[in-house]
Amino acid sequence: MVQKINAADAMLKVLEDWGVTQVYGLPGGSLDSTMNAFANRRSTIEFVQVRHEEVGALAASGLAKISGQIGVTVGSAGPGAVHLLNGLYDAQYDHVPVLAIVGQVPTGAMNTDYFQEMNENPMFADVSVYNRTVMTAEQMPHVIDEAIRQAYKYKGVAVVTIPKDLGWQEIADDYVSSAHLYQKPIMPEPDPGRVDQALAILKNAQRPIIYVGQGARGATKDIMALSEKLSLPIVVTAPAKDVVPDDYVANMGSAGRVASKPGVEIARAADAVLFLGSNFPFQAYFINPDAKYIQVDIDAAQFGRRHTVDVAILADAKKVVRMMLDRSTPRPQNAWYKAALADKVNWQAWVDSFAESTVTPLRVEPIFAQINKMATDDAIFQVDVGNVTINGMRFLDTSRGQKFSTSGWYATMGYALPAAIGAQMTYPDKQVWAIAGDGGFSMVMQDIITEVKYKLPIINVVLSNESLGFIEAEQDDTKQVHSGVALQPGMRYADAAVALGATGFEVTTLDELKAAFAAAKDADGPVVINVHTNNERPLPVEQLVLDTKTQDPDAVAAFVKKYHAQGLIPLRELLEQAAKGEIAPEQLGD
Repeated sequence: MVQKINAADAMLKVLEDWGVTQVYGLPGGSLDSTMNAFANRRSTIEFVQVRHEEVGALAASGLAKISGQIGVTVGSAGPGAVHLLNGLYDAQYDHVPVLAIVGQVPTGAMNTDYFQEMNENPMFADVSVYNRTVMTAEQMPHVIDEAIRQAYKYKGVAVVTIPKDLGWQEIADDYVSSAHLYQKPIMPEPDPGRVDQALAILKNAQRPIIYVGQGARGATKDIMALSEKLSLPIVVTAPAKDVVPDDYVANMGSAGRVASKPGVEIARAADAVLFLGSNFPFQAYFINPDAKYIQVDIDAAQFGRRHTVDVAILADAKKVVRMMLDRSTPRPQNAWYKAALADKVNWQAWVDSFAESTVTPLRVEPIFAQINKMATDDAIFQVDVGNVTINGMRFLDTSRGQKFSTSGWYATMGYALPAAIGAQMTYPDKQVWAIAGDGGFSMVMQDIITEVKYKLPIINVVLSNESLGFIEAEQDDTKQVHSGVALQPGMRYADAAVALGATGFEVTTLDELKAAFAAAKDADGPVVINVHTNNERPLPVEQLVLDTKTQDPDAVAAFVKKYHAQGLIPLRELLEQAAKGEIAPEQLGD
């Protein structure tokens, strides 16, 4: 005789088959049958109670970015469902698998203008790759199974809406999920002829580079080997920051506004680009439009979206790089490559010069120096949006295998804390950091309660400059008066965290900073370190004024003074030195 089971429990059994161990959200009346199932199956799936559904959705997205596994979040009918959207869009834009289980009023009350009833499917149509409302109890496990398959297939968001009454109905306990059948897709093989065309472009170029995106994950060693063999500087996108070690001599960092000086200079000057697995949207601004362009992607629809393409290779990036290694001959180091390495060394020396700065309010470099010193080799950095993204890209060191993520494409403030919750719940034995500005942190700081409730040892670092600095800089660049960017001064977020049950440190000096980090190592549970920083704009590497031979000397002097840019050498000068053989060995890095 076939055993019977509540449909909601059958649904959770499917999640278990797919390896889901946590689900993030808040209960609501329309979710009663689902919450009952969580109680029944608490030994295998933990329901993580957050303070706001947006936090739950961002936690699911954050864990998916770090782990590659599907994140799951729930929201009740009406307001709970609406609150999910911000986190779901983050997952959609950064192409990670997330499942949203959404409550709905009972089937008998649907279409009657019932309390909290709304037509939810249209709301989720744009954000999802799969969007269905369950119509019968028997469908529940099947629809969830299909939703997860689609989320993995398309690396996107699947939404399943469940009327309240269906989950309590008994169905046969005989559904067999497809989880054990799932296999990662076999990536397309590169065409040797196209690879040879690409190699010819790189060989004949004077200033070739590799531009690394998320599609190159898993190819770290091969990319560095190709860089060394063909003397190619590397530029990375923000979501791919942890793909190539920061301390690799030829890693220039990122281009764009969230970037480093060498990353911007090298990308703009390149005459050939090997572009691996990315849809970087700012190519028109930060990659030489006249450069020869080789684009590698597993999706042919990406070819030519951002830049004229000379050679398009439909294949997995790692396979392409390996074939290039096999089919190429070494390319000697020219003045361009040596100048790029010198640019990286010059930039790092400038950054390091501020690591022990005692000026108050504090600069950000000493904060990141302390983070890097304390970070473990397997640390996970979840970084918020704003000036903190610039600082995280420039100053966080992921050279020892640390993981890095941010809200890359959707760029939503308030990302770091929820994403850290998702990462810490998934990897309880790893060190997890949430690094945010005061703007982003104050959007979601109520969920310090979630960190306290689940005893999550997350280290929350808040950079309090009392401004929405990223937007303030945009207003400056467009000659606007500052409007709406000033934040309430003197906010003591660490003290507030203490009131919520966390360990907190208010920091205003370098000595206090070091003491806080030393104490954080031994803290039991979450820590909030609120560092009161200056509101100086990060060096705008996208609009450098450093070269007295090609730019107005008075403007250079003003720029250098304003941004403390003494010692930074323009790329043109380094190229001239390299061409004359004047680059010293120490300028080439280790």
